[in-house]
Amino acid sequence: MKHRIVVLGAGYAGAFTAGTLARRLSPKDAEITVVNAVPDFVQRMRLHQLATGQEVKAPKLVDVFAGTGVRLRVARVAGIDPERRTVAVADADGGGELGYDTLVYALGSHGAEQGVPGAAAHAFDIAARPSALRLRERLDALVERGEGGSVVVVGDGLTGIETATEIAEARPGLTVTLVARGELAARLSAGARAHLRGACDRLGVTVLEYAEVETVEAHRVLCADGTVLASDATVWTAGFAVGPVAAAAGLEVTEDGRIVVDRHMCSVSHPNVYAAGDSAHAIGDNGLPLPMSCASAGYTGRQAVEAIVGVLTGRTVPQTKLEYVGNHISLGRRDGILQLVDGEGQAKPKFMGGRGPARLKAAILAMSLWATAHPTFGLPKRKLRLTSTPDRSAQQVGRIAA
Repeated sequence: MKHRIVVLGAGYAGAFTAGTLARRLSPKDAEITVVNAVPDFVQRMRLHQLATGQEVKAPKLVDVFAGTGVRLRVARVAGIDPERRTVAVADADGGGELGYDTLVYALGSHGAEQGVPGAAAHAFDIAARPSALRLRERLDALVERGEGGSVVVVGDGLTGIETATEIAEARPGLTVTLVARGELAARLSAGARAHLRGACDRLGVTVLEYAEVETVEAHRVLCADGTVLASDATVWTAGFAVGPVAAAAGLEVTEDGRIVVDRHMCSVSHPNVYAAGDSAHAIGDNGLPLPMSCASAGYTGRQAVEAIVGVLTGRTVPQTKLEYVGNHISLGRRDGILQLVDGEGQAKPKFMGGRGPARLKAAILAMSLWATAHPTFGLPKRKLRLTSTPDRSAQQVGRIAA
């Protein structure tokens, strides 16, 4: 009987993990199934561009995995039973169950309204393609009416900064306000913050600092200090959260629901479950939790692949890098910031700003899309065979390749 590997989620982490496992393991021994709620690969890191009317490709997953042997199940994950090693899925046909021997949990994260009244009902988020497209329709409608309009972006994390500057550049007829709970981009160096403020001034983005949003209404945003902001389109980027599936299944999770994993991305409570991407609470090489990011998806996905391959084929599990090197922020299409961090995750004094970082980030995202859409590139002629009885002892005692 083949070893059944089920990968939940086909975002940056899940698609990479599934495609790479298909490249490494022999189809004679391993059967790989991917479960994803939508039939497309979503470039989440570019959804702020999609919202402003730019073309952002969404390759069909059946095309992505064509020729790999990976099976695709377009369905929503309804639950996991780790004792029976099954996954319950729901789709238009009523759903069902999938059995697994090894599970990779890469369901990612979604926008979090944080309990703010009206945020869910009246604000847009750009954590998913459908919501980004709805925002796009609203922005288009505001431009077409020819009377201008006001956009309020709540949250000054990387997503909020990129969204506000992208909208201001692509839709110059609209007024854009960026609401920051504290100092704008406080985690950046002084020079990077100054560059960001200059970009906001150049693009006409109004920055409101030390403001806490209390209520979101259909056409207004109310702050705790009494400030009222008129808003024809409110964009909520004030945080992200993971779904409840892992916690409901009894896996050990953090307070925010992320799966607690060891250095090999294996669940500390369930040795047949691995996690990658935003769903994983992984400790980086600097001793700090890796942030939710596309870069972390790559690092954790790579380590999960090496661990699974090592365990299933009887090889020593290598320790891959788990780094947090910095932040790469786009400020529209012609400006950006590259901010490196030190071993403690604090911003280094030096940074890069301007067209160079903007072009570099665009190139990295293009490369990520190409690599995801071509999982068979460099396909080895001889794939690794599985051992008859996979040995997890190497992983459990933390044996690491030198």
